[in-house]
Parts: sequence; C-alpha cells; structure tokens
Amino acid sequence: MYYVYIIKSKKDGDFYLGSTNDLKRRFAEHNSGKVFSTKHRKPFDLVYYEAYKAEKDARNREQNLKLRANAFSQLKRRIYESLKT
Repeated sequence: MYYVYIIKSKKDGDFYLGSTNDLKRRFAEHNSGKVFSTKHRKPFDLVYYEAYKAEKDARNREQNLKLRANAFSQLKRRIYESLKT
C-alpha cells in the first residue's frame, strides 16, 4: 500500500503533507528528526491519511493537494475536527 498523509507539528501547529509506502516508518522518521524538511518542527501528530494500491495514484493525489490550494482547503474543511486536536 501507498499512503498520502498529513502530520501536524506540535511545536508550531503547521501541517506537512507527504506520501510513502510505509506510514509507520515515515512517521517515526519525522518525529526522530531524520527528515530534513521537518526536523526543526517536531514532534508531530498524524492527523490524516489515505491509502492507495498503486504508487502513482498516491503521488498524483499528493501533487494535487500540494499544487492546488483549493483541494487542500477542501480536505481541511472535511476533517476540521481532526485538525483541532
């Protein structure tokens, strides 16, 4: 399986959107500071993920959410309660 995920920094409250084939490993990497782009914003909470059978589908969804602000805004409205915690 391939995953698109959103994590929220407990330090600054900002979100990070990514994709991976091993969600548990990748989440642990974020929280241990092994990911360059997020190492200064740890620790994180996992707030959302989607699972895909094909890697290309997950990568396309990740790009769609990153490049189209409206798509990400719509998703954040859908999961509003999950983002508050």
